[in-house]
Amino acid sequence: MAAKNFDMIVIGAGPGGYVAAIRGAQLGLNVACVEREHLGGICLNWGCIPTKAMLRSAEVFHLMHRAKEFGLSVEKADFDLEAVVKRSRGVSKQMEGGIKTLFKKNKVTSIMGTAKLAGNGKVSVTTDAGVEELSAKHIVVATGARARELPGLEADGDLVWTYKTALTPPRMPKKLLVIGSGAIGIEFASFYNTLGADTTVVEVMDRVLPVEDAEISAFAKKQFVKQGMKIMEKAMVKQLDRSKGKVVAHIEVGGKVEQQEFDTVISAVGIVGNVEGLGLEEIGVKIDRTHVVTDEYCRTGIDGVYAIGDIAGAPWLAHKASHEGVMVAELAAGLKAHPIKPNTIAGCTYCHPQVASVGLTEAKAKEAGYDVKVGKFPFIGNGKAIALGEPEGFVKTVFDAKTGELLGAHMVGAEVTEMIQGYVIGRQLETTEQDLMETVFPHPTLSEMMHESVLSAFGRAIHI
Repeated sequence: MAAKNFDMIVIGAGPGGYVAAIRGAQLGLNVACVEREHLGGICLNWGCIPTKAMLRSAEVFHLMHRAKEFGLSVEKADFDLEAVVKRSRGVSKQMEGGIKTLFKKNKVTSIMGTAKLAGNGKVSVTTDAGVEELSAKHIVVATGARARELPGLEADGDLVWTYKTALTPPRMPKKLLVIGSGAIGIEFASFYNTLGADTTVVEVMDRVLPVEDAEISAFAKKQFVKQGMKIMEKAMVKQLDRSKGKVVAHIEVGGKVEQQEFDTVISAVGIVGNVEGLGLEEIGVKIDRTHVVTDEYCRTGIDGVYAIGDIAGAPWLAHKASHEGVMVAELAAGLKAHPIKPNTIAGCTYCHPQVASVGLTEAKAKEAGYDVKVGKFPFIGNGKAIALGEPEGFVKTVFDAKTGELLGAHMVGAEVTEMIQGYVIGRQLETTEQDLMETVFPHPTLSEMMHESVLSAFGRAIHI
């Protein structure tokens, strides 16, 4: 059978792959996108989007319990977990349908099947109807990643869950253990804890949310504990003994192993790239610890083969994958493209309180040799935060004392995942403290704290 010819073939329709396909088509390329499971990938179906829908339900439930503070009355606030999950799945389904529409509008050929690179611009796709041979000058690998499973701590879908089961739970956990306090672990801990699960979080590093600025981590931990979570840092789950309806976890902390009983465990100990079965190594693509090795333009070193998103390494974020998708599509179309700078990519965690950051932490900036000026401003000093009933949190900014460059920004509190973009734009435009100080922020908004934090770094804060 003769191969079907395209200008670009994208393998994987997650937030990296589907965006690459659409951008390529916009630029006049004939594009095929191969997906083995769901349009939108993990992000849209089992990650970013459905978790936010569930966390929104938890947020509303939390506010229902605080109704009296706002002069309101709610009697017997309760939840229906099945209905919460159903809404979350509906949101994902709606978004997946949106991608189908975008593919149709942009004339992207969508193929459901499993792809394998066959060398020399050829891709073999196994579909329900058989094997299709495709060819293209440009091939973009965007197959994403999956949950890392540690020996002895493997998920079983009953007592021990990964994110997938946690999004479609067979029951409401009563006593929950969450292994790992990165974004995924802490978001699920926050969701189930808010709904009433007795929640314990075990983190192997010396603090929760270990990639965040140390002060942000410490503040977030204090809030989690106030909400009833138990946080175990510098701790490791060594073993899980499973029996009917319960798991006994052997947790090593402070050189001793203690045993605790739970009815549910969520494992969130990182991810591994989906590199298997793609024929990558056979055609000479280098793989390092389950991730494809690329240059700053996502090129693999094999002519015409790119790798983007989670499979191409950290940061493992959907918005990073999407921008890489645009970049490689533009390269394939012969345009000049700018590489993505990891230090201008924000990280957002949608726990309660929210956490958001971009650029260097204070510690990393000092490690890099910068003489820093640090500013901080608390939510308690902001009129909008008080009016919202959200006085817990703060904004922190880190500047180069010599040049005034904004090196990093770190936030914890209500709606900070929306606010961080202001600092992201600032870093992209290479703004200085002077630019930010002279910017007029609207009142009353939470964003005024961003202004005050900058002023604070240079001894000029007004409201504290």
